[in-house]
Amino acid sequence: MELTLAVRIFEVLLGLSLVLQTLEYLRLPSLDRVTDWSVLAQEIPTQPAWLKSSLTLLLQPRPYRTMLCLRLVLSMALMLGLLGLAGAALLFLMAVLLLLRWRGAFNGGSDFMTLVGLSGLLLAHMVGAIADVSLGWLAGFWYISLQTVSSYFVSGWVKLLRPEWRSGQALTLFLDSGVYGPLPDNSIFRNPKVARLCAWSFTLWEGCFPLALLNVRAALVLCAAASLFHFLVFWFFGLNRFFWAWLSSFPAIVYCAGKVW
Repeated sequence: MELTLAVRIFEVLLGLSLVLQTLEYLRLPSLDRVTDWSVLAQEIPTQPAWLKSSLTLLLQPRPYRTMLCLRLVLSMALMLGLLGLAGAALLFLMAVLLLLRWRGAFNGGSDFMTLVGLSGLLLAHMVGAIADVSLGWLAGFWYISLQTVSSYFVSGWVKLLRPEWRSGQALTLFLDSGVYGPLPDNSIFRNPKVARLCAWSFTLWEGCFPLALLNVRAALVLCAAASLFHFLVFWFFGLNRFFWAWLSSFPAIVYCAGKVW
C-alpha cells in the first residue's frame, strides 16, 4: 500500500470514529445525569488543587460542550485531510481531558485505542515538522501498529490461560449479556462444541495477530478477521466504538507489513 493512500484511509477512518464518538457525547446530557460534572467531580482527587480547579473550569457544561463542538470540527477536518500539527495536538489534548472526565474511560478499550490513533497522528505530524513527512508517518504508523498488534496478542493469550475460554463457557456467558440476550434456549451458541470452536477461533486469531506484520497478504487476512470480529461485537453488544476505533488502525498495520520486507 502506498503511503499517501494509507494516510488518507487512516485519516478518514479515525476522523469518522471521532465524529461518531463526539456526537454520542453531545447526545448524552439529554439522556442521563451520568454526564453531570457535579457528580463526576466527586471522584477527582483533591490534590493537587490546581488539577481539580482546572478540570472544573474546563468541564462545566458550557465549556465542555464548546470543547466537543471544536472536536467535531477538527475531526471533520481530519477526514478531509486538512488537519495539521496544531489540530492533531488539540485532538490529543481533548482525548486526555475526556479520559480524566470519565475517570479513565467512557467506553473501555475503545477510548484507549482512540488515544493510540491520536498519539500516532500527533507523532507523525511532530516528526514530519522536524524532519521529513514520510518519516513522520512511518513513525506514527509503526507506533499504532505495535500498540494494536500487542492489544490483540495479549487478549488472545490471556484467553488461552482461562479455562472458561478454553471450554467455550465464557462465550455463552458473554452473549447472554448482549443487547439481544439472554440467548434463546435453542441458540446454536449454547451447543458446547460450537461455543468451544468459536472461543478457540477468537483465541488463536488474537494470539497469532503479530503474524500480520510478516507481509501485506497476512495483514489483510488478519485485519479482515478482526473487522468481522468487531462487527459481531457491535451487533451483539452495541459497541460501535470498538468497531471504528480498531478499524482505523488497520491502514497502519497493512502499510507497515509492506515495509518489513
